[in-house]
Amino acid sequence: TKRIYSNTGYNMLAEHLEHATSTTMSDYVQEAILEPLSMSSSALEGSCAKDIFSTVSDLVLFVNELRSPTLISRDTWKMAISPVFAHLAGIVPGIGPSDPCLWGLGLEIKGQKSPHWTATRSSASTHGHFGGIGTFMWVDPVADISCVMFSEHEFDDWGMEYWPVFNDAVLTCLKR
Repeated sequence: TKRIYSNTGYNMLAEHLEHATSTTMSDYVQEAILEPLSMSSSALEGSCAKDIFSTVSDLVLFVNELRSPTLISRDTWKMAISPVFAHLAGIVPGIGPSDPCLWGLGLEIKGQKSPHWTATRSSASTHGHFGGIGTFMWVDPVADISCVMFSEHEFDDWGMEYWPVFNDAVLTCLKR
């Protein structure tokens, strides 16, 4: 009836995957994502909801996979970046309520959310993810632009003050 990002949900997904594949989530991520994408400086070291450690260079490889998938089918990719239960209202943690609150399969979709942490001028189909440590990645498929930002500062009001301005500048500088 309502949507909110859920670390518990991601951990439940990991438990289901481990049961179905008889492999640990850490090994699965390593073998199915990190190795094929040559993300050699990344690792899952705990909860899949919050303990993936990486570098900007490796995350650029991942965001490029989100732009043009090679590891999953085109149909699966479309499901990941398309709204699931599009009618649900919800909350984007640290930002606030939205109706509707669009999410794909693991990725937040901008839709008509306002305010939003991506660029104010990015397309409604912009999708991505941000973490509590203040790091984000997004893809705007209409502009064909993506962005990765790393931080060591917990996400709070500073993120919403600076991220949209920064992301607008990225779109302005890179838009063709």
